[in-house]
Amino acid sequence: MKKSHHIKFNKKIIIRNLLLLFICVSLSLIAVKIISSFKKPNEANNTAKVLTPATSNVKKINTEVLLSALGDCTIGTDSKFSYASSLPAMAQQSSNGFGYYFKNVRRILSKDDVTIANLETTFTNSNDKADKQFNFKADSDYAKSLTLGSIEGVNISNNHIYDYKQKGFVDTKNALKKEKVNYFGEGSKWTTKIKGQSIGFLGYRGWSLDKSFLDKLKRDIAQLKKTNSVVIINFHWGAEGAYYPVDAQKKLAHFAIDNGADIILGHHPHVIEGIEQYKNKIIAYSLGNFCFGGNPNPNDKTTFIFQSNLKFVNNNLTSIGVRVIPCSISSVNYTNDYCPTPFIGNAKINLLSKLNKLSGSSGFKLSDKFFYINTNIN
Repeated sequence: MKKSHHIKFNKKIIIRNLLLLFICVSLSLIAVKIISSFKKPNEANNTAKVLTPATSNVKKINTEVLLSALGDCTIGTDSKFSYASSLPAMAQQSSNGFGYYFKNVRRILSKDDVTIANLETTFTNSNDKADKQFNFKADSDYAKSLTLGSIEGVNISNNHIYDYKQKGFVDTKNALKKEKVNYFGEGSKWTTKIKGQSIGFLGYRGWSLDKSFLDKLKRDIAQLKKTNSVVIINFHWGAEGAYYPVDAQKKLAHFAIDNGADIILGHHPHVIEGIEQYKNKIIAYSLGNFCFGGNPNPNDKTTFIFQSNLKFVNNNLTSIGVRVIPCSISSVNYTNDYCPTPFIGNAKINLLSKLNKLSGSSGFKLSDKFFYINTNIN
């Protein structure tokens, strides 16, 4: 009887102990939850902060700016030319008035963010000519053709801006101001904000490689770079009628890019020259003529619209897109009617082929589709 009673007694103890253990564990878990609920908010979030990278909340801002550039726009005539076949006469004969000259390319230029051209004429009524072979001018009202053509800025640093001396120069700037057309060159800089991006335009007559000019060029570029600007330089340079740049053009273009320039645009030869890629930047050595009142019927009427699509990430230039739109300076082939017109068909193909042959240092095939150069690659 004692043995049986002893076994029964042990079972009760075991059951009691198990119940006590279960109660203790349950109370401990409840206590932990209560204590956790009293933690400071910052302590509760510490783990999440460690696991989340600090840069994950930085949003990338992507921006694109589309630039178009045109060659020599001599919106005027020389008094020695026949007026009937001159550029100014065309506006009077056309129902488009001053909108005549760029009417066939305006649909292209109006879709970009900014268009620039080389203005190789004067807008003046002065008759006091400089002593030279050709002196180009038109009345100040002809500046309206630029705004009607969707051209926002012009280079005035060239060998015809003083054709009517200082008065002609001042009159030209006043005519441009009246039409709200920006200008650069001959001591003027144009800086603007486009979609929040800073763009700076410089213009020079690039005949010289002397130290004083190179030092000034370097300073001008540095000044624009302080504002994180993309720097676009127009150089009036080279040899007339030459399809390839002379050595001085190459040296000057490379110097400008070495010192911070992003795009170099050239004019003066009156024919097109090749495009070069240098240190992930672009040089168009000659854009040729465009709306050109300097010759009623030049043998070579080919030209192109240079376009660059500038891509930015968080205000930093990351790539430069380049394309060309082949054109003729005239809408007809038997004369110059001063109405630049895009090529189509075989004429377009032939000009692209010609330009690619001239552009042995481009590093890519030029076409009317954008090719992008990564500016962050050294």
